[in-house]
Amino acid sequence: MATWIKAEIIENRRWNKDLFSLILDADTAPFTAGQFTKLGLEIDGKLVQRAYSYVNASSSKYLEIYATRVADGLLSPQLHSLEAGDTVMITKDAAGFFTLEEIPQGDHLWMLSTGTALGPFLSILQEDEVWQRFRKVILVHAVRFSADLSYQAEINALKKKYSDQLVVQPFVSREPKAGALSGRITHALEDGMLERVVGFPFTAEQSQVMLCGNPQMVKDVKALLLEKGLQKNLRKKPGNITVEQYW
Repeated sequence: MATWIKAEIIENRRWNKDLFSLILDADTAPFTAGQFTKLGLEIDGKLVQRAYSYVNASSSKYLEIYATRVADGLLSPQLHSLEAGDTVMITKDAAGFFTLEEIPQGDHLWMLSTGTALGPFLSILQEDEVWQRFRKVILVHAVRFSADLSYQAEINALKKKYSDQLVVQPFVSREPKAGALSGRITHALEDGMLERVVGFPFTAEQSQVMLCGNPQMVKDVKALLLEKGLQKNLRKKPGNITVEQYW
């Protein structure tokens, strides 16, 4: 059984009308970058809960989660309305295996995400280990509108700090955006566009791929990568493709 404790809201960063990040202060146990917690609120006498990945580095003073308000959701509209000084319930211990220690060695680490699934990647990118282990890190973030490209200041700071290693490629599917590819990740994989633009191919010898986001994207991209000769990463049989089911 999960142990629930109280977290205080330090700040609610509202990126646009639906996307928001909660910065929290809570006495949680240490976590590993890439893991998730659960947030909960009592609604009509029941603790309504949902899993959210940590965005912050494991060494940060405060905790941070990145979420989207779902119009007919039970929990997310309530979380979206929280302000500094309010409280929310959080699980003391983090969970999940979407962490670097589960990733085999390789030259290139691909991080493919949609929407708020960018969160765990931001956490991992703030750890020294990823830069020590991989020659290149390619962060791909796919959204519908350019206003959904949150955390640009943090991403630009990482690009500046790790200019020789980090490649960032956004996708914006529903409007043109300078520097972003249009359409979906799957289409850019099928026609080779992603590899051409980034400058690296997907190969079983060099590539490690972490997939996180919309379940359909994860399923479709995994199938395309298998066609390219990559293998699913299993503990008993290390491969190239590591997946997080985000909802």
